[in-house]
Amino acid sequence: MERLIFHVDVNSAYLSWEAARRVSQGEPDIRLIPSAIGGDKEKRTGVILAKSIPAKKFGIKTGEPVAMALRKCPDLYLAKPDFRLFERCSKAFMDICREYAPVVEKISIDECFLDLSGTHRIYPDPVALAYTIKDRIRNELGFTVNVGIGECKLLAKMASDFEKPDKVHTLYRREIPAKMWPLPVGDLFSVGAATAQKLRRGEIQTIGDLANADLGRIQRIVGVKAGKQIHDYANGIDPSPVLAEPEEAKGYSISTTLEEDVTTREQAAKVLLALADSVTARIRSDGAKACCVAVSIRSNDFKTRSHQRSLQEPTDISKEVYQISKELFSELWDGHTPLRLLGIALTNITREDVSQMSLFPDEGREKARKLDKAYDAIQSKFGSSAIVRGSSLTSDLQVGKKYKAQMEEKKK
Repeated sequence: MERLIFHVDVNSAYLSWEAARRVSQGEPDIRLIPSAIGGDKEKRTGVILAKSIPAKKFGIKTGEPVAMALRKCPDLYLAKPDFRLFERCSKAFMDICREYAPVVEKISIDECFLDLSGTHRIYPDPVALAYTIKDRIRNELGFTVNVGIGECKLLAKMASDFEKPDKVHTLYRREIPAKMWPLPVGDLFSVGAATAQKLRRGEIQTIGDLANADLGRIQRIVGVKAGKQIHDYANGIDPSPVLAEPEEAKGYSISTTLEEDVTTREQAAKVLLALADSVTARIRSDGAKACCVAVSIRSNDFKTRSHQRSLQEPTDISKEVYQISKELFSELWDGHTPLRLLGIALTNITREDVSQMSLFPDEGREKARKLDKAYDAIQSKFGSSAIVRGSSLTSDLQVGKKYKAQMEEKKK
């Protein structure tokens, strides 16, 4: 059976979601002015997480320091990230996707794959269906997406990266020579800057050059495994399935994929702090606690590893989850392999008070729990930007869209 895969990707998600909220409240659309999400304009700290098209015209880039962006555009409007808003918007557009596809795989907060294989009798025109999904998201939720269509995940993802925003593109195998092969080799999914440079030095300039080159030659340039993968991708070969989340799983997880790799423990710690804050706020809001904490990492060769620890007492405390996550990370990471994804999962969930009784209660733990409750109350009343952890203020690596910082939190 011929596969049919959609890739749905929100256009400039963080900025679009903040803009859509403001427009719904009768405020001006910040997508129409030089604007960005991230950082603090007065303190000139933090990084740009997402930018508007007018901001892009000033040369502002995602991932660059706020101070640098303000030098390029002194009138740049900055809005602080509201991750709770982002989570709600993410769920809303994916719920629409699930109305049409039997299998949906959420791969980050702002993108997902839909497996529509075998639905040709229900949806005889895939392009018309893609427009239906795209337009519903725009009309009902107030932000735009791109939809890519292909016969595998790789082709669907490549298609969704063609002209933006608010577009539908196809990349069927028969279209590869015309639509994909003329592109620069660095545009191929999974080919990073360093790999692209090696390939160009080897006179591999375009994706077509890569597709038609001898496999052995490519492997000599970039390595056996990576060479095989990118050679397959250049030829539109990707058998990976679209994976639905298991219904029986009970837990809370959050992860972020970054376009600029994490290369130091200090960077990783700042990311883990933001992830721990977000996932524990979610579990506290549901009145639950976790008996197990897991950390996952993914290197830039797409190898994923994870490590978990069972707890003596269930927890919903941010500080505890953060500390355990740092320890698990240290056990997982070799200290030098660049990382493109970090994630935290809280599993073995309980909603019963099963804390062990003690004649000597841990005053530090109770203080941390009260601090978390106050933190949640302030954010709930005034928004996520009203208060931040003190240690996060020193971070020059903030979690957000782009790096790609695509943040994902899901309650399974």
